Amino acid sequence: MSPFPSSAPRTERWHHIRLTRHDGVATVTLDRPGKLNALTFGAYADLRDLLAELSRERSVRALVLAGEGRGFCSGGDVDDIIGATLAMDTAQLLDFNRMTGQVVRALRECPFPVIAAVHGVAAGAGAVIALAADFRVADPTARFSFLFTKVGLSGGDMGAAYLLPRVVGLGHATRLLMLGEPVGATEAERIGLISELAGEGQAGKAAADLARRLADGPALAHAQTKALLTAELDMPLAASVELDAATQALLMNGEDYAEFHAAFTEKRPPNWRGR
Repeated sequence: MSPFPSSAPRTERWHHIRLTRHDGVATVTLDRPGKLNALTFGAYADLRDLLAELSRERSVRALVLAGEGRGFCSGGDVDDIIGATLAMDTAQLLDFNRMTGQVVRALRECPFPVIAAVHGVAAGAGAVIALAADFRVADPTARFSFLFTKVGLSGGDMGAAYLLPRVVGLGHATRLLMLGEPVGATEAERIGLISELAGEGQAGKAAADLARRLADGPALAHAQTKALLTAELDMPLAASVELDAATQALLMNGEDYAEFHAAFTEKRPPNWRGR
């Protein structure tokens, strides 16, 4: 755990998601296959709190997000969320929407790479959660749909209007968010929405293989690379190169940098320690 723990213990059981851990790789599975893993209020809250917990630990070096059953995630549950929000006042609605945004922020700000393993539908909030991952590994059945305008809401939900243009460009993002039409795996790969197109039924395995590769690598270098990619999206060049310089100076004083040189000299693979 973090050297600065709070009084709160680690959560041993999550009620709305499934968590497994193995040798530095955590796998979070959305587990409502009968409803295409539609998200509930509890599922959003669990994701928010789980990501915060994992970020405080030193044991997780990569995370896989997956969906059980026929699809990744069909978005917010129509009955449990959309029906309930119709009875909420503005303050309650603002609290809910802020919570969903906190999930996306947590995915972008956690200090380890996140891989979304996408098969079948990734719609609405499910599409944005996949978008917020660092990598999207998908099989040919994957379909991404940013459905928010289809229910009368802004396409810029949960940070989608910020993230999507930076992944696929403004033109494609405008089309996807304005029209809300599904994008199949082939087109998603063409426009850069998919990081890797796996064989049918192989998205989970390909994501796990990538997570293993990342977890076996230099964790601190990965964490700092992710932090810079997020921080520098809105920085001018001068500020970016200064931040890069400061980051590299810190990493050059770390154990992994010295370990690379030792391994190179001794003609062996590096033993990365994440320090």
